[in-house]
Amino acid sequence: MFAQHRVSLAIAWTAGLGSLLLASLAGADAGQANSDTYEEVYLNLDAETEKLGGALYQNLCASCHDGNVVRAPQRYVLQQGSPETILTAMTDGLMREVAKGLSLEEKTAIAEYITLRKIDPRDVTLAGVTCEGPAAEFDLTQPVVFEHWGLEPGGSHFISSSVASVGAEDLDTLALDWAFAYPAANRARSQPAIGGGAMFVGSQSGLVYAFDLATGCTRWQFKAAAEVRNGVTLEPWAAADRNADPLLFFGDLSGNQYALSALTGALQWRKRMDDHGATTLTSTAELSDGVLYVAVSSLEEGAAIAAGYECCTFRGSIAALEADTGRELWRRHFLPEAKQVGKNDAGTLLYGPSGVPIWAGMALDGGRLYIATGDDYSGEGSESSDAIIALDKKSGETVWVRQARFGDVWNGSCEDAERINCPEDSGPDWDYGAGPVLTTDSRGKRVVLAGDKGGVVVALDATDGSVIWKNKVGRGGIVAGINFGLAAHDGKVFVPVSDVPDGRDYDVPAKPGIYALDIDTGDYVWKMPAAQGLCRERPGCYPGYSAAISVTDDYVLAGSNDGFLRAFDIETGAVLWEFDTTGSFTAVDGRIAQGGSIGGGQAPLVVGDRIILNSGYAFAGKMPGNALIVLKRQPNGVVASTSDQAAP
Repeated sequence: MFAQHRVSLAIAWTAGLGSLLLASLAGADAGQANSDTYEEVYLNLDAETEKLGGALYQNLCASCHDGNVVRAPQRYVLQQGSPETILTAMTDGLMREVAKGLSLEEKTAIAEYITLRKIDPRDVTLAGVTCEGPAAEFDLTQPVVFEHWGLEPGGSHFISSSVASVGAEDLDTLALDWAFAYPAANRARSQPAIGGGAMFVGSQSGLVYAFDLATGCTRWQFKAAAEVRNGVTLEPWAAADRNADPLLFFGDLSGNQYALSALTGALQWRKRMDDHGATTLTSTAELSDGVLYVAVSSLEEGAAIAAGYECCTFRGSIAALEADTGRELWRRHFLPEAKQVGKNDAGTLLYGPSGVPIWAGMALDGGRLYIATGDDYSGEGSESSDAIIALDKKSGETVWVRQARFGDVWNGSCEDAERINCPEDSGPDWDYGAGPVLTTDSRGKRVVLAGDKGGVVVALDATDGSVIWKNKVGRGGIVAGINFGLAAHDGKVFVPVSDVPDGRDYDVPAKPGIYALDIDTGDYVWKMPAAQGLCRERPGCYPGYSAAISVTDDYVLAGSNDGFLRAFDIETGAVLWEFDTTGSFTAVDGRIAQGGSIGGGQAPLVVGDRIILNSGYAFAGKMPGNALIVLKRQPNGVVASTSDQAAP
């Protein structure tokens, strides 16, 4: 069964790329797995590539991807993806710092060795169906639906009934409207923007798409330099403005921020947000009054595992850019420049302080900007790490800082047996991966809510950052606790807890699930532990919730590591409905999209009579996939069919 599952995944991720794949699909019914084993279909390497790629893999890659490094996808996961994806990771993505000393030939050999398949030179942009006629036209009478990553300025991820017409009573009538198979992808984690009758979304291959929301055809596409992991921000316009030419903003994994024409996909400007080689952008940019706020993060945390890497020099920052031009108005760094502090056991120079990335979204309120920071990578620890920080929007000056813990100094070397670049007294890596939520309690007080990877939810007074309450909801861990976005509505904050295994021993049990807390007190309103027994020993399948969530007037909408999208009753936590995304789906162009774990900073969206989500999350051992799924309410009460093919 597992061999067949691997083949179906491989088919989904490489559709349109390899001649062997096309041959294997010829004459087959859509959604049916090939009967051959993965090895039989893809083992077509020449001896030279196998020798070179194998040697390089064993020297550079095996210690992580054949070992016990929690964040590193195991080889069987990498093997199911495409060589194009792995090559991109080494040239412009997560692994570029580790692979920077390699030639293009060597990187290509590694990618082909891992996947057992040669890179196909054909253009991956051939995926999809080009819009024609009315479907190709933008309707400017349909304004932007969500102007922020958190859906509204405070980041609550609340979707009002004026936007969401899918009520609790309609959930059982949802069925697949259309799907898209992201090419050269084994994860899908960019949150879409909606406006003008279109959906705008990024992808792992670096392609950014404008889809017709009604049909799924492609109005335009743009190729960024690297993976677009963060959400897309769409400039609002007045519905009466028929001459509007709104901008579309996003960042890539190589640290480039882009502005495109939303109507044509034409590049307006591009700006690299930091000169550091490991710069990346994972937080969705926020647009307010003509200013674009861009938070800067880093891949240096992972690069530190190499003995020859001079760890570490990155310092997180946030910059305010003029939205029309990209001109920098101000920048706020959260650490001083790193200085040499010694050498590691291999004789490599060490530096510090470093770190304090900003991984997740921001919240806006009047003249303030609220952010959540990551850990320190090296040094003695700083007061800006693992913190909620309020900044002045006009100047970037700090208004207040509330740190969750001091001394959380950690990098990827701390997971390696030799720990050569790991601080002697390393922290737990319990930083903030989820962005803050700004809301109001029952007394009208403005409150900042935040959750960290230690599993702790905190409520702060928005005026001065003082602590109102804390509640340790999850066990915590380096890929556990609260990974991504909270949601808040109706006096409650809703908390997704992952708590997947991370190889560490804990004194408390894991608590994966969805939890509702009272905003005033932090007390539990309801608890809904994650469903057990659904994974059936499938590799990469875990209970728990690692993705951002949304909430409507009726239900909380959350995607799980086990691949299910679930709706929970807002008052009781009862499961009202669930949809299994781990099967295969026939895409708009006839290719096969494969679902997997649901994770990352994307929240499921309810827009009119549709629910929109990505499925597939090849990270930290979870189930890969490449599916964009659009469900639609059926007026005749048809019960939803999960997919074309049942989950294995």
